[in-house]
Amino acid sequence: MTLLDPVAPPTELPQAFARWFSSRGWTPRPHQLELLARARQDKSVLLIAPTGGGKTLAGFLPTLVELSERGAKAKTLVSTGRDIKRSQGLHTLYISPLKALAVDIARNLETPVAEMGLPIRIETRTGDTPVSKRTRQRKDPPDILLTTPEQLALLLASADAPYLFGTLKRVILDELHALVLSKRGDLLSLGLARLFRLAPGLHTIGLSATVAEPDDLRRYLVPQAGAAMADLVVAKGGADPHVTMLEPDTRDPDARIPWAGHTARHAYPQIYELIKQHKTTLVFVNTRSQAELIFQELWRINEDDLPIALHHGSLDVAQRRKVEAAMAQSKLRAVVCTSSLDLGIDWGDIDLVINVGAPKGSSRLLQRIGRANHRLDEPSRGILVPANRFEVLECRAAIQAVAEQAQDTPPLRTGALDVLAQHVLGTACGEPFDADVLFDEARNAAPYRDLTRADFDAVVDFVATGGYALKAYERFAKIRQDKNGRWRVTHPRFAQAYRMNVGTIVEASMLKVRLVRSRAVGSGRSGPIGRGGRILGEVEEYFIEMLSIGDTFVFAGEVLRYETMVEDEVYVSRAHDDDPKVPSYEGGKFPLSTYLASRVRDILADPAQWAPLPQPVREWLEIQTWRSVLPGPRELLVETFPRATKNYLVCYPFEGRLAHQTLGMLLTRRLERARMRPLGFVANEYALAVWGLGDLSLAIKRGDLSLTELFAEDMLGDDLEAWLAESALMKRTFRTNAIIAGLIERRSVGKEKTRRQVTISTDLIYDVLRKHQPDHLLLRAARADAATGLLDIKRLGEMLSRIQGRIIHKPLEHVSPLAVPVMLEIGRETVYGEASDALLAETADELVREAMS
Repeated sequence: MTLLDPVAPPTELPQAFARWFSSRGWTPRPHQLELLARARQDKSVLLIAPTGGGKTLAGFLPTLVELSERGAKAKTLVSTGRDIKRSQGLHTLYISPLKALAVDIARNLETPVAEMGLPIRIETRTGDTPVSKRTRQRKDPPDILLTTPEQLALLLASADAPYLFGTLKRVILDELHALVLSKRGDLLSLGLARLFRLAPGLHTIGLSATVAEPDDLRRYLVPQAGAAMADLVVAKGGADPHVTMLEPDTRDPDARIPWAGHTARHAYPQIYELIKQHKTTLVFVNTRSQAELIFQELWRINEDDLPIALHHGSLDVAQRRKVEAAMAQSKLRAVVCTSSLDLGIDWGDIDLVINVGAPKGSSRLLQRIGRANHRLDEPSRGILVPANRFEVLECRAAIQAVAEQAQDTPPLRTGALDVLAQHVLGTACGEPFDADVLFDEARNAAPYRDLTRADFDAVVDFVATGGYALKAYERFAKIRQDKNGRWRVTHPRFAQAYRMNVGTIVEASMLKVRLVRSRAVGSGRSGPIGRGGRILGEVEEYFIEMLSIGDTFVFAGEVLRYETMVEDEVYVSRAHDDDPKVPSYEGGKFPLSTYLASRVRDILADPAQWAPLPQPVREWLEIQTWRSVLPGPRELLVETFPRATKNYLVCYPFEGRLAHQTLGMLLTRRLERARMRPLGFVANEYALAVWGLGDLSLAIKRGDLSLTELFAEDMLGDDLEAWLAESALMKRTFRTNAIIAGLIERRSVGKEKTRRQVTISTDLIYDVLRKHQPDHLLLRAARADAATGLLDIKRLGEMLSRIQGRIIHKPLEHVSPLAVPVMLEIGRETVYGEASDALLAETADELVREAMS
């Protein structure tokens, strides 16, 4: 990756800007001036710059300079005769993957605008923006609007979109690598294609710190019918990050590296000591439930009463903003957070990032570590805290990747058809459209550049009729052609429903958590609870379904008692309990990246790389080589052994939990046909264990069971199709597609469907379509998502191909050391607290004695 030659001689800043830089003791960085030069040449640009390199200011600098030169136009208010400064129309649109980032950037931009006295109006527009302000923005837009992909889709679905965006000169896409990796990126790409049509002179700037394939992002930034790629500017790298792994305190007899589990409870005292030693620490975790748990435990040992806060996406927006403001004012010593703070927030006082649990990807880790020391010439410091022994290997692999600045962001997506269906309906909500024009426009979006006319027509037909099997139902007919052949919405209620359901993030049904005064559960008193009290945030409906009145759980950093549920609100009161439950959130875990998985296999197979590992982990691997074997980087180790009344098969693909779960489902079908009487399976990120009544070791020895045939690639043929036909997971994938495509509306005026209502509706439609229209658009979309998402079939297929002819079978008399972690997952419930940790430790001791004796 190299910096392109400058398109013009070094650009000089206008005097006002030069003075402002000088007043701050700054010198404009070359990449900031380079972006200004390319903007003056009407170029779209991708800027890759390390965290702390002034990336955001570089992106906005051309806009600030242009707006300062344009000035503000005075408009006289007739009623008062007073001149006011009004915008000359929206000039720049900034799009962020996070609401918090948009708000933070807006706050940071106000400083140079105010200090230079620039006539520029800056505003944000997110889901938290009041309706009155959003309405006013459409009529009187600011010069710069900072928003999210979903809000852009809403703006484009309005009749005044041509007026609002007709003056648009530039779109800035921040953290571009994070935007393009999901269906949100698909929706944004279609919105960007629409903007290119509404504002023909539009140019883009993409900003990113972590990019594996820059050309993919360069294509995303420009219309695909015109220039192939945007220009590329790569800033000079700053100081290399300093990343280490936390090892157990050898002075603490209870400190150890657990064999399994994800809480990292053993490290909490050390994490607290690190917080005490630093100015401000971000403690990243991979799930919201883990954030709640760790926050509670840190407060429990917070003898120094340090100001420690909690931040994740399910907390009420007011609480999140309060935490963000306290961070900006340097009032906090630590924040326990999830991916809600992964990106872009510029808090200069952060001097340490702790990542609890393995990072799952090197690019994600680099992004998180970059939150520390937003200064280019100082290294960011990060510490990884593995929660179990396999995570030690993964953390070691991640540290190696960071040292090499290796990235593992996946390639650009192929645009999803359910997202295209949502966009087609949104287009009709704004103004009638011509199908030929919209098809050409959609193909200008990089993820849809290879879209076929047949697929596009199928999408339009789906929005117009629901598809062949649903054509008889009027509620699915959302658009129709007028006498001029243009497509328009059939009824205003469909436009209203679109606006209430826009977006591609489909979460489980959420219930608001309202803090009220206790009615003293168990006191014998009855009667209604007052409706007062503030909203703490939201939890998923299925978690509340598991609770009984009086149960306690951790949320928003407090222990709460479940009092009752009224409509879509859960009433809770403050409580005291040493072992409360912790809400879990569907889809909260990141998959292990293919890149890190490959590195873990390399470490495992090479004893020369074990030296930096903690002694207990080295001993674990050494005893594994004595008791069994360690697989090579491209091999699959399969161990079989008896235990109690069952027989076990454990294999180690290292392809992530999703791929392993799918493999487990398919293996049990094949073992059933082989009369091995399988009873179940369990998977983690690294291994898969299947157990049953048949003697697997004996069957393989006799030739009655062939591992080559058991793991043959053809399992992704008829076996997969047969399993998908009966799989509840496939219905779950279809449910998401149906919601995104607008077939099922989660929200309507005054109410929201429960998860049960949505499930019943989509399951019925799924069964109808499978029977009467198996090639339906949404069934195809569900299969495509299954290949890379919930079932990770694509990755499983690559693994099966890799191991052909490289399967190592090791029959054993007892469980092996390497098998202990996945064996501990068997029968384990998702329960958190000291009691579950003690139960896990007791089970582990028994297994460890068998494996290590």
